Amino acid sequence: MRRKCFLAENNYYHIYSKSIAGYNIFNEMKDYARIIDLFKYYQRGSQKLRFSWFIKLDERNRKELEERQSIRNDKIVDIIAYCIMPTHIHLILKQEKKNGISMFMSEVLNSYARYFNEKNKRKGPLWEGRFKNVLIKTERYLLHLTRYIHLNPVTARIIDKPEEWTASSYNEYMLKIDEKKRMCNYHEILNISSNDYKTFVEDGISFQRELVKIKSLLLE
Repeated sequence: MRRKCFLAENNYYHIYSKSIAGYNIFNEMKDYARIIDLFKYYQRGSQKLRFSWFIKLDERNRKELEERQSIRNDKIVDIIAYCIMPTHIHLILKQEKKNGISMFMSEVLNSYARYFNEKNKRKGPLWEGRFKNVLIKTERYLLHLTRYIHLNPVTARIIDKPEEWTASSYNEYMLKIDEKKRMCNYHEILNISSNDYKTFVEDGISFQRELVKIKSLLLE
C-alpha cells in the first residue's frame, strides 16, 4: 500500500504513535529527555550527523552546529504541543515544508528505536506501524486538543496535576520553562494567557477522566 504523504503545507496535524503491543518504551527520565531532544534536533529535517554522534561532540562544537542550524531557519515542522506517555507519544505539528511531517517523524521514531534497542540489547521494531494523523481544521479544535494531550498523564492517574508531568509541553504554556529552552510555537494560533489556559485545562480534568471510565465500561 502506498504511504500517505502530507502535501498541504501550513496545515496543523495531531500526530500519534504507539509502541508495539503497548510495550513501555519510556521507563526513566533520560528516555523522555532523549525523545524531546530528538524533537528539537530533527525539526530542521535530516542532519549531516546522527543525533547519537551529535551528542558526543564537545560543548563548543555542538554549540557552533546548533547556531548554524538556527541561522538557517528552515524548519520542516513547527511543534505546537506534545506529551510523551510510557507507551505512546502525542504531537501537534504544523507542516512548514512539503512532506515535512513524514520526514520529521521518520527521523525521530527511527532514532529513538535505535537508542532503545541498543540500550536494552533488543532487536526488532519498536513502534506499532506507521504513525497516525488527523488534520486539525479549526482553532477551537486545536485548543481543546492541546488540553486533551496535556491531560493524558492526569487522565491515566499517573499524576494529579498536569504541571507535575515534565514530559509534556504544558509547563511551556505556563511559561515555567526558560525561554531559551522552549520548543513550542503556539502563540500565533492560540490567543490565550497562561492563567486562562491553566483554568481551561484544569476545568477539563473531571470530564476527561469520566470519558475514559465510560469508554472502559463500554469495552467490558
